[in-house]
Amino acid sequence: MAFEVCVKAAAGDPEILGDCPFSQRVLLTLEEKKVPYKMHLINVNEKPQWFLELNPEGKVPVIKVDDKWVPDSDVITGVLEEKHPSPRLAPPPEHSSVGSKIFPAFVKFLKSKDPNDGSEQALLDELKALDDHLKDHGPYINGENICAVDLSLAPKLYHLKVALGHYKNWTIPESLSHVHNYMKLLFSRESFEKTKPAPDHVVAGWAPKVNA
Repeated sequence: MAFEVCVKAAAGDPEILGDCPFSQRVLLTLEEKKVPYKMHLINVNEKPQWFLELNPEGKVPVIKVDDKWVPDSDVITGVLEEKHPSPRLAPPPEHSSVGSKIFPAFVKFLKSKDPNDGSEQALLDELKALDDHLKDHGPYINGENICAVDLSLAPKLYHLKVALGHYKNWTIPESLSHVHNYMKLLFSRESFEKTKPAPDHVVAGWAPKVNA
């Protein structure tokens, strides 16, 4: 039986998959586990009534499990791991928080208007920590096989690459070669190709935060 999953539609194009990294994380998990699913694209600016009735908070992603709608990508990916344990994606506990500070550091730097506020260096420090981890444990976070941490980081690193490239003409330093190799590996996976948003939708999605 296919899971039903509600994810963000593209801004200005409700027929196309949108730019929510948490929605993509859930889709990547379903794809990597080869679990059948039916996708509902939700226009987050004009949420349909049926969606608000089943999910009053109106957040995406949500997934239908045993006739109940479950929100929050952390919870959803945990439920999928429990119900479909193969292939195993749960990371060992010591690797579960690798890279977890990259996304907030990226958002802070993206929104920063002050080149001396330290936000660029803070992001570089987090990326360097990821590079060091991959040097010792790579090519993925947990070695040869992809795990849930990779599927959480992949959409966030894609947003980082696209948004910082567009708004700040900024790229990850070549010296962080393990991170570059890691991103190539992630972005070339079939599951990622199938679930990634178009770069212009990522750019449009960040515009309100950048211009705030």
